[in-house]
Formats: sequence, C-alpha cells, structure tokens
Amino acid sequence: QVQLVESGGGLVQAGDSLRLSCAASGFSYSRFAMGWFRQAPGKKREFVAAVTPNGGSTYYADSVKGRFAVSRDNSENMVFLQMNSLKPDDTAVYFCAARQQWVGITRDVLYDYWGQGTPVTVSA
Repeated sequence: QVQLVESGGGLVQAGDSLRLSCAASGFSYSRFAMGWFRQAPGKKREFVAAVTPNGGSTYYADSVKGRFAVSRDNSENMVFLQMNSLKPDDTAVYFCAARQQWVGITRDVLYDYWGQGTPVTVSA
C-alpha cells in the first residue's frame, strides 16, 4: 500500500523556520521525483519545490526561491522541506507527492501519489 505521510507543520511567527518531513512507503521511492505543493484557504493548490530521484537537482517556485530548500534521504525513504524566513503568505496545507518523470514536475495533475498534508500557519 502506497503511503506518503507528512509531518512537521505548525503555527509559527513571521521570520521563523520550519522543517517538513514526508515518509514514503509502498513504492519504489528512489525511482520517483518528489514534489511539495501547498494549498491556502480558498486558493488552488500550487507547486512549491521538487527534487530528482537521486537528489541531485532541485526546482523551486519563484515565491519560495532562496527561502525554502528541498532534500531527500533515499536510505530512509524521506523527503524534507526546510522553510526559512516564513511569511504569512506561506500559510497553507503542505503536501508531498511522488512522480516518476521529471517532465511536468510543477503540474499537480501529473503526480502519481499524494500525502494527506500538514498545515502550516504563519502569523504576522
């Protein structure tokens, strides 16, 4: 059974940092690119960051570039999102997702597996 389980969300103040984790199981994790998406209340889900299967390359949305960092540990089937200098606009539910191909990595509809999400709230 495929599972993606996010953790690490919470309530923080603007300028603080959070590290999200996502534990993967039930599929060939090391063959999949991993992405992070977020969905704010009343808004569409949007791409945040992605990492290639071997962790060698990453890609970020402009809104988080320079503040967020995505990484993975293939020995533990984990992917992480380090979020620094958080802003109120970063408030959302954050999801990790898995996709076998790198092409189209920013498009949520192309992902194969999804987690249930972890909420992040950033107060001003």
